[in-house]
Amino acid sequence: MREEIIPVSPAELIGEVAKLKIQGYRLVTLSCTEIDVSRIDILYHFDKDLGLKHLRLTAMKTEPVPSISPVYFAALLIENEIQDFFGLKFQGLVVDYQGTLYLEEEALKTPFCKFSIQTAENNAAPPVVQAEAAETPAVAAREETNT
Repeated sequence: MREEIIPVSPAELIGEVAKLKIQGYRLVTLSCTEIDVSRIDILYHFDKDLGLKHLRLTAMKTEPVPSISPVYFAALLIENEIQDFFGLKFQGLVVDYQGTLYLEEEALKTPFCKFSIQTAENNAAPPVVQAEAAETPAVAAREETNT
């Protein structure tokens, strides 16, 4: 299997994705990982004849990234997922769920980002302590026969 990783900027992304589509590549998926507090890495994975090409985009979390969903419609699901789990915004999404594709309103926002998990842990309610089970007559009778 052949692989190639091509770094791209946000300005180059749509052009490079369109070239791959014209060349007959199919979109496999996107991968996202947090680099640090301010940056995120997105890998766009493409396949053609068992050859893989990956576009690598390093983006600032505070700046929207161009959506590739106008070129590869199915990307809208993965980009919405990244919005839900990492808080990154995609500009030009064909269908934008506004962070609610997978997460409910009361769910922890951006759960895959370390900064939001730490914030949530600091604001979390204290753990619930389970009360001891009330003794039933059957349990009491068994304990009496065992002694």
